[in-house]
Amino acid sequence: MMRPIKSCGSLLRRIRSGPRATVDAGSLGLQDAVLSGWFQNETRELFEGFTIDPTDTVLDVGCGDGGHACFCARVGARLILVDANSAKVATAKARVSAQARQPVDAIVSDANPLPLDNATVTKVISTEVLEHVDDPHQFLNELVRVGKPGARYLLTVPDPVAEEIQTHLAPAAAFQKPNHIRIIQRDDFARLVSGAGLVVEKRAFYGFFWAMHLTLLWPSGADYDSPRHPVLDGWCETWQALLSLPRGKQVQQLLNAVMPKSQIIIARKP
Repeated sequence: MMRPIKSCGSLLRRIRSGPRATVDAGSLGLQDAVLSGWFQNETRELFEGFTIDPTDTVLDVGCGDGGHACFCARVGARLILVDANSAKVATAKARVSAQARQPVDAIVSDANPLPLDNATVTKVISTEVLEHVDDPHQFLNELVRVGKPGARYLLTVPDPVAEEIQTHLAPAAAFQKPNHIRIIQRDDFARLVSGAGLVVEKRAFYGFFWAMHLTLLWPSGADYDSPRHPVLDGWCETWQALLSLPRGKQVQQLLNAVMPKSQIIIARKP
């Protein structure tokens, strides 16, 4: 009977000692990404199976703040950045140019159509974009058009399991333009890519950490752009502790398959 009382006393002492240092979600998310196969510096793989070479011309459509493009720039590839948001394009170009070995092209475009010639690039990246666009078929056809024969594609969209949960928790605007306007089922994603004329080479799933982080963020009422709340801090501490366990990566991989944040396809243009 004394054990619970002792545990409560220990908990009270921890609370009275003041706030603990919290784990930064961004840094932990990067650690989680690397363990999941992203940003493999030694092998130059942006994601496992998708190698970037110094001779590549890489097109990043929906480049956001340029995180993926920066990896490619450090390898020495030539970069073409595209996004419909002019502010993001400007930010990404400045960030990528600071690490690039070659000039960086930056284009403000909704990719309908892409202002590029046929068969221009050898690698195409488009992550978390298809769920936003009005016509996924047209969008993918444009990506295929500008790829050279043999070009390889790294494509991701939100996974439907996590997305369905978010529809019950996130503000309604999260599933209205310009945000997500469709949930793409796993089989439909593969059919879209194949239907555009690409050969699917690999499928993967990633991001249970972020799927859970979002699930906890909405009910906590934390700010999306600066998410701090005891529930979120506790989740980050728990996930960091899990990853440090000898079998932590195994558990991470199992959970990534059950409720990932994103589904990934690597494909090739014949």
